[in-house]
Amino acid sequence: MLKPSFESLNTQSGQSFLVRYFEEKAFPAPYHYHPELELTHIIKGEGQRYVGADMSPYTAGDLVMLGPDLPHCWKSENTGRNEVNAISVVLQFRQDCLGPDFFERNEMTLIKKFLERSNRGICFHGSTAKEGAKQLRQLERETDPFRRMIAFLELLQLLAASPEYTLLNKEPGHLQPSSDQSRINRVLAYIVDHFREEVSLERAARISGLTTTAFCKFFKKATGKTFIETVTEYRLHYATQQLVYTDHAVSQISFESGFGDVSHFYKTFRQKKKMSPLRYRNRIREAVD
Repeated sequence: MLKPSFESLNTQSGQSFLVRYFEEKAFPAPYHYHPELELTHIIKGEGQRYVGADMSPYTAGDLVMLGPDLPHCWKSENTGRNEVNAISVVLQFRQDCLGPDFFERNEMTLIKKFLERSNRGICFHGSTAKEGAKQLRQLERETDPFRRMIAFLELLQLLAASPEYTLLNKEPGHLQPSSDQSRINRVLAYIVDHFREEVSLERAARISGLTTTAFCKFFKKATGKTFIETVTEYRLHYATQQLVYTDHAVSQISFESGFGDVSHFYKTFRQKKKMSPLRYRNRIREAVD
């Protein structure tokens, strides 16, 4: 059965959190989840970022906070042969890493709300993204245990106090803690891996362990969108990026994005973007020039 992989993390030498630096040809992690919260800064790389039901492009400078058990992955694009194309720094920690009640204290109110908000995925921008990335790099290089702890809390406070962010999953949904979350994670993994191909509602229902009717109700309640709307959004996101960053013909982009029929792609694109694919490409490029 297709499902997001569970990643088991172990802090080293009794440390309260992990900070790791990665250099890869491409980001290798599959669509996965873990009980730790995670802050990821992309130093080098570009491609598509998948967080829960959200798919968005990422480039160098990306700074994203993820809550526990929120499925995610960064898929690299435009990777050269035998080159380092993906560099990142990742901070991971459990909410009880400083004790079961630490973030419940009055002094931690702002950070507590921030950690709760991270369940929907948070992408930072503006000066917060730059300063947050800078502090994360400093934390990664710090060797003194006490200074590392202070730097960790200062980084959380910076992010918690900032208004410069976007929630990646606009609809929080109404999932129950265990079985429902597992179901939606398996279905999202199926969409992430197959939206550029033929995607079956019946197969998604089987993956979830529900009847087709029950699955449709469950998915809408959990994500705020229908299954077909979610698949279409993934395809349109991918298609818009191909229109902007490649010179591929619209027909080629249509098929590579999962739309089996070019006319259907044109119709769907016009409904969502209020213009044709070619007009969208030209407008974006005119704005850049």
